[in-house]
Formats: sequence, structure tokens, C-alpha cells
Amino acid sequence: MPRPVTVAIGGVPYGVGMPLLAGLDRDPACRLIQRPPTELIALLREGRLDAALVSSIEAIRLPGYRVADGLGIACKHEVRSVRAFRRLGNKIRTVGQDRSSATSATLLEILLRGPKRAETEAPLTFEAVAPTRKPDLLPHDLVMMIGDDGLNADPGSREPWDLGREWRSFTGLPFVFAVWILRPGVDVSRIFPVLARARQRGKDLKEHDGTFGAVHYDLDKEDLRGLQRFWREARAVGLGMADVEPTFCKQPLEGME
Repeated sequence: MPRPVTVAIGGVPYGVGMPLLAGLDRDPACRLIQRPPTELIALLREGRLDAALVSSIEAIRLPGYRVADGLGIACKHEVRSVRAFRRLGNKIRTVGQDRSSATSATLLEILLRGPKRAETEAPLTFEAVAPTRKPDLLPHDLVMMIGDDGLNADPGSREPWDLGREWRSFTGLPFVFAVWILRPGVDVSRIFPVLARARQRGKDLKEHDGTFGAVHYDLDKEDLRGLQRFWREARAVGLGMADVEPTFCKQPLEGME
């Protein structure tokens, strides 16, 4: 007899998330809901999800979260699936961005306020735009796309920026785009076996994400340093809560290999 549904899990509908979500749609121990990251965050905050693979910036925007140690969506250098496309010939004044990922939007703002500041001109305005694979058709000086659209977009006459590579150049560290966040009060022992089984299935099935190895899913200490640096940079520009520090759940993931 199938096990009853016990946990509600949120996952992204992009190829880049498949190595962490493998088989969750068929796992009787959970109910998988796939939405863009910002929609998953809303469901997590409402208590309608027990855990979600969402933007890493969310971990420092509300108190009480726990983060699954060792799992996430990260890159050591380029990411390929999160790119901004810059129109050449003038300063950046207008930015159009697919805001499906709060982390990517935050990262872009950090870069524009920091290492890319000389390429901008005040007042800098940000506008949400619909996902597209033709960023050159939009009127904005800079256009950011994520997921499958970011991966497959045609730059046209624009200069593409790989945001993972830009972060690495800025900090010398990897970047963690998404992590498993557990809602406050949820029973960790019910969640981790589900996440561990999915990750193992992803390895066994050799799930492909379309980035040709640019993205990895098993996070190490260097990734954690990159994540903590990102949180510091976000807090410094008012994009994260200074007094919020998520708890990492470590023990339940031991022995998952």
C-alpha cells in the first residue's frame, strides 16, 4: 500500500533544478508543487509548503527558517542559466529583469552597485519584464533572464553577462542561487529522507540540467563561504535582514551518499 502524503515540497520548473527534484512527482511520501521561485516563496511563507527549493536570499528575509546543509543550486564559475544582456554604447539607466528569482535580482543589484557601478548612470530604474529569449527586442539598457530562458536566450547585438562568473570575478567565491528552505516548525525528520532520495535519484539517473556541468548540487565549504558572503553583501545594501541568521540542518543529511 502506498505511503500517505506527508509533506508538501516546492520545486522550480526549470531544467536546472531537476537533479534535486528527480522522482518527487512519483514519491508517495510527498506532494510536489512546481512554480517559479518567487511563487514558491509566497507558498512557503503562507505555510502551504513544508520545504521549498527557493532563492537563497529568502533565508535572510524572515526569521525561523532552516536550511538543508549540503544541497542547493550553485556554480563555481559560470552558471549559464542566469544572464544579463547589456546594450553597448551607453550607460545603464534602465534594467529589465525576470523577477522569478529573488536571488538573481538581488545579485544583479549588488553587482550594479559594486563592480559594475562605473557602467551605470543615476537614476537607475528596475522594471519587471516577461521571460523572453530575445532580450535584444526589449528597450532596456540591461535585461536579465533566468532558468531555461537565460540559458537559451539569443544575445543579439548585446553583450551577455554570466552572473555566476561576474560574482566570481568580484569575490573569488562560488555563488549559491537556491537552497532547500524548511518552514518554521516543520518536523525535519519527515523532510530530509524525501530530499535525500530525490538527490540520490538525480545522481543515479544522471539528470541533465542543460548547463553542461556549470551548475553543481552538492555544496561544500567553499560554497558556504560564497553564500555567507552573498548574505553580507545583500544586508549591506538593505536587501536582507541584519538580525536574521538561518539555522543549517546538518545531521539528517549525513549518510545520504
